[in-house]
Amino acid sequence: MAPIYITLRWEFFMHIIDNGNMWTVAAVWMTLAAISAFLAIRFKMAAALVEIIIGMLAGNLIGLHTNAWIDFVAGFGSILLTFLAGAEIDPVVLRTQIVPATTIGAVSFGAPFVAAGLYAFFFAHWSFEGAKIAGVAMSTTSVAVVYAVMVESGLAGKQFGQLVLAACFFTDLGTVVALGLLFANYNLWLVLLVAAIIAAMVIVPKVLPGMIERTQRYVSEPGFRVLFAVIFILSAVATYAKSEGVLPAYFLGLACAGMMMSHSNVKRRLQTITMTLLTPFYFLKAGTYVSLREAWDGIGLIAAFFAVKVGAKILGVLPTARLFKFQARDANYLTLMMATGLTFGTISALYGLTHHYINQAQYTTLVTVVILTAIVPTFVAQALFKPKEDPEEMEAEVP
Repeated sequence: MAPIYITLRWEFFMHIIDNGNMWTVAAVWMTLAAISAFLAIRFKMAAALVEIIIGMLAGNLIGLHTNAWIDFVAGFGSILLTFLAGAEIDPVVLRTQIVPATTIGAVSFGAPFVAAGLYAFFFAHWSFEGAKIAGVAMSTTSVAVVYAVMVESGLAGKQFGQLVLAACFFTDLGTVVALGLLFANYNLWLVLLVAAIIAAMVIVPKVLPGMIERTQRYVSEPGFRVLFAVIFILSAVATYAKSEGVLPAYFLGLACAGMMMSHSNVKRRLQTITMTLLTPFYFLKAGTYVSLREAWDGIGLIAAFFAVKVGAKILGVLPTARLFKFQARDANYLTLMMATGLTFGTISALYGLTHHYINQAQYTTLVTVVILTAIVPTFVAQALFKPKEDPEEMEAEVP
């Protein structure tokens, strides 16, 4: 009787999830998001990483899947997260660290992009479009993971830590541009997209601060609504150009970085909206597309892609860091930080899946590798190569 009883209760639970009641579905997803947040705090892990894992377990164990409104919320979350990633970069850091940051960032993007793309096409026998997705997904560096590590270890206030963050920016800039341009239609829509991005980068940082200051006493937050409207317009144009909404969002975030740093309360409120309500749906959704059975069946390919990505990062970034006179310990630490991946890796893989450039098994392979690179290089870097400076001294060096 027990197996029958359990089966009946399980079928009843699955019926509740699939009965079309959007509030029931929302309750399930937000409950999983809350559980993920508590687990992330408990185990000192990035919330995004835990959300992917929880989504993966829920997708495989209880059949959690998306619908139209979840897809919209998740898509908006990924775009706003990309905007915030661009806004995280201190313009002063970019100017002072421009040569090493651009050089290391270019190598950090280019080496795994080429290596993973060639491996996927010639050895794994993926399609040409699938190989491009693999190259883009493997080229990334996780700004979310690296930024958290820099802050927690005290390196965020050190020139070395600022260099790491700036190099991450240029790595992910290459990723976002590659994702946008490799799959775009080269027609009038692309011209309009470029013009719209440039116009937004010039106008929004000048207009938005004054608008926010004049209307900040209103709970309706008109300034935020204008920002969201601009992001929606840019994303719509990007979609018509067969590109992705994250491309204009990243550039707009970079243009608004100075404004965001001078209006920390605005940045904090935007982070709260994004990280509390929107991005959990995106990362949970990304996890639901990972099939544990297919991951097990493709364990050899997962190991190969992991070796290709991390190996390419080491062969590219480590000699470059040494070229800029970094000591061996710092160069190793920098290289491993550049080998991490999470947000843009999953965005790229999910883009390939939803646009049918890769299948679910290939998506599972890429996302599993992305998750592993968020964990393994970070653990090794912190355990073996963490720079030996006093965090209080590091913070004192930067005003």
